[in-house]
Amino acid sequence: MEYCGDRYEGETHNERLEGYGKYTLSTGAYYEGKMYDGMFHGEGTLHCLNGSKYHAVWENGHAKNGEIIFLDGLKYREEAHYADEFDRRFYTEICSGLRPTGRSQIVDKEPARRIPDGCYDTGDGFYNPLTKVVIDYNGRFLRNADHEEHTWIISKCRKAWDEYIGATYDVSIKQSMNPY
Repeated sequence: MEYCGDRYEGETHNERLEGYGKYTLSTGAYYEGKMYDGMFHGEGTLHCLNGSKYHAVWENGHAKNGEIIFLDGLKYREEAHYADEFDRRFYTEICSGLRPTGRSQIVDKEPARRIPDGCYDTGDGFYNPLTKVVIDYNGRFLRNADHEEHTWIISKCRKAWDEYIGATYDVSIKQSMNPY
């Protein structure tokens, strides 16, 4: 552990990580919960740097079931419809209701951050499609995006520029609305 910068505080058995403890990775993320034979085993929570957590039941280092709890309290479930094509509301709108008529809410937590030119806001930082790198809001490296994440970001995330797409009309609806 000391060679890679990780550390452990907790119970041991026969010089193995065993029992309840806190395993901190060199990145600062940490797991708190039960260990067995040096692996996450039993109930435990993985705490991420962005404030989200993954609480699960682990078996020999593998999560068997669990849920992600984001910093704002939103719990991710496989069947959840959150800001998708079925329900475009943000989590804060689900909890607090929609705003009255006026300016639309464009981010979950306002005020909206200024996005650097040519980049996208991923919710945990900014993505540059030229370098395929996501940095946090303070400019620190978070991750390299793979092809799947790149495609998702450019199709779903808020970008630094606006594009005028104009009005679109369905001719069949327009004709059926004509009373004459």
